[in-house]
Amino acid sequence: MSEVVETDIPARLDRLPWSRFHTLVVVALGITWIFDGLEVTLAGALSGALKDSPVLQFSNTDIGIVGSAYLAGAVLGALFFGWLTDRFGRKKLFFITVAVYLVATGATAFTWNLWTFALCRFFTGAGIGGEYAAINSTIQELIPARVRGWTDLVINGSFWIGAAIGATGSIILLNPAIIDPETGWRLAFLIGGVLGLIILFMRMWLPESPRWLMTHGRAAEAERIVAGVEARIPAYVAPTEPLPRVRLRSRSHTPLIEAARALFVIHRDRAWVGLALMAAQAFFYNAIFFTYALVLTDFFGIAAYQVGWYILPFAAGNFLGPVLLGRLFDTIGRRPMIFFTYLMSGLLLALTGWLFMAGYLTATTQTICWMVIFFFASAAASSAYLTVSETFPLEVRALAIAIFYAVGTGVGGIAGPIVFGMLIETGSRPTVFAGYLFAAVLMIGAAFVALRYGVAAERKPLEQVARPLASLD
Repeated sequence: MSEVVETDIPARLDRLPWSRFHTLVVVALGITWIFDGLEVTLAGALSGALKDSPVLQFSNTDIGIVGSAYLAGAVLGALFFGWLTDRFGRKKLFFITVAVYLVATGATAFTWNLWTFALCRFFTGAGIGGEYAAINSTIQELIPARVRGWTDLVINGSFWIGAAIGATGSIILLNPAIIDPETGWRLAFLIGGVLGLIILFMRMWLPESPRWLMTHGRAAEAERIVAGVEARIPAYVAPTEPLPRVRLRSRSHTPLIEAARALFVIHRDRAWVGLALMAAQAFFYNAIFFTYALVLTDFFGIAAYQVGWYILPFAAGNFLGPVLLGRLFDTIGRRPMIFFTYLMSGLLLALTGWLFMAGYLTATTQTICWMVIFFFASAAASSAYLTVSETFPLEVRALAIAIFYAVGTGVGGIAGPIVFGMLIETGSRPTVFAGYLFAAVLMIGAAFVALRYGVAAERKPLEQVARPLASLD
């Protein structure tokens, strides 16, 4: 018979002062996004070298295909590992998904044609897709409610630290005066895999989510973890009055039929919001970023090994957006800030696309425009992950992240690189502008969906935002 658990663990986690423990959580989880940023940026920055490779000889369409293979892997990996994360715990899946990522990205260095390269990119994406579900659910469950929004955005925004590292590495590894580009692109992927071992080390000290434990019949273990965190915080002050408690029936897993009902019946409006936000940002981001280098090389004549210099300011804008705007998601609120960042992203892309089509931009001014656009778009994209990870019940949180990431990316992300690769292949600025305009319309539409149906989850306990399925209250 399942055990009835009554505990104040959620309230204790939310009242904790910010401490070294929370900083380490941010670092240990954020470092994955740094390597994801390194991975994706290398793939984009290396596209010129892959086209020039005497072995691979990729076309622009081939570049789009491998970008889509990565995203397809991320979609399927998110679904499979997301389901496992809710069933077997956050911590176990950390190590499995990282192992898949490390092996696949290292193997990319030894590929010899389009299909072996695409296969390795597929499994690299599968590892990263699994990370999205495990990490975002853990962020929500360990970070106090009052700073949950900002922390989530900053961790997801750390992707762009990796992008800057990848861009810098490409400047060196693709410079023919320093190293043969054919060797350089292979070293880039191999080094990325080796550096990824750091993730395994950083994860060793992370605890299992106490919230997950209490719903799976392991309340005593959850209690020990929370008590241990409290004991290590010098500024911690024990509560003088009883804290709010939750009462629920623990169980080994949540049946898929019940999970589906929670996601698509009980919380149907939230599901539409999550889908709109994820699909719009996936097409917007992946279509542009996976073909970023191609625009610079094909329309502005930038040498492949110099693309990294243009990615650095782009990455800076993407990182600063969540850092500087993230606090406002906890103070002004989720709905107005999601609306604002999505709307600004769409309007600015439409304007920049028109300037590009009219020939008013140089490589430098194009990069400046992208930097401004993605200052807002980065915060918007991160808020999509925040939304789908905090507005559904605890028992299906990782699965919810996985489903909406998978569907959103499947609808908007996988098609994006292929479509834009084909548009760029035409050499026509008006044709590329049409793609930019479509991405802009998607973002503006998602902005109004969030404004109308979004959830005001700021500074609220997760159990108040979405009642646990096993709750007996």
